[in-house]
Amino acid sequence: MIDPVRYPTGEFVWNAAEFPRRKLEWIAQIAELPAQLRNALRGLGDRQLETPYREGGWTPRQIVHHLADSHMQSFFRIKLALTESNPVVKPYEQDAFAALPDSTQAPIELSLELLTVLHVRWVMLFKALSGGQFQREFNHPDYGAISIARALSHYAWHGRQHTAHIAGLRERKGW
Repeated sequence: MIDPVRYPTGEFVWNAAEFPRRKLEWIAQIAELPAQLRNALRGLGDRQLETPYREGGWTPRQIVHHLADSHMQSFFRIKLALTESNPVVKPYEQDAFAALPDSTQAPIELSLELLTVLHVRWVMLFKALSGGQFQREFNHPDYGAISIARALSHYAWHGRQHTAHIAGLRERKGW
């Protein structure tokens, strides 16, 4: 059974057949994430930003900084896939990144601004790609070949998932 606190939007499932029909929906979700994330965080003080969304989970502050870290990684992986032939990308330890001082102490506004401008560029890039370019791939040592189409789907889900972590925490705590 899926833990609804850990996976409030469900686990990520890639279905290549959905890509043509849902491509614009996923691009729109990438475009909308910064505003939706800001809305989920609106009015939270330092105490709330330091409250893990679940036992053993990240705090809203860490989630915001993780989204910036993760989405920057993905943006560059996609650009590598567009400019190189099946590049191998370097994985990173997201839990170790989330434990670094910039993720645990920095004001959330820094990553919210970063996400805002990053997502504008990311959406511009996605909208400019041809159908064939979405099939280009990068190779992840842990997950194998990942198409740009799959990365688009995954990161649309990723943003919704983490925003739902914060919204769920607010609801459970009555904030």
